[in-house]
Amino acid sequence: MKRMYVGNLPFSCTEEDVRALFSRFGEVGAVNLIHDRETGRPRGFGFVEMQPEAAAQAMSELNGVEFSGRTLKVNEAKPKRSFAPRPQSP
Repeated sequence: MKRMYVGNLPFSCTEEDVRALFSRFGEVGAVNLIHDRETGRPRGFGFVEMQPEAAAQAMSELNGVEFSGRTLKVNEAKPKRSFAPRPQSP
């Protein structure tokens, strides 16, 4: 499965909305919309997993497309950065 970043989603968007949008290109494995830890409100982005061929087509055709009044940003998700531990002061 290939993981894609989907940005600039409408805050009213649900996982079902995103799944329906991407399912035009193939089977959607997982949809994960990100919410603020403190408020629980949507942050306007998420991740979608699909087979590589379907993901490539979805990225090509959905990046820059208007969805519910917002222009989507769709690209390959980058691995989460790991931060080096801070040096401890003496």
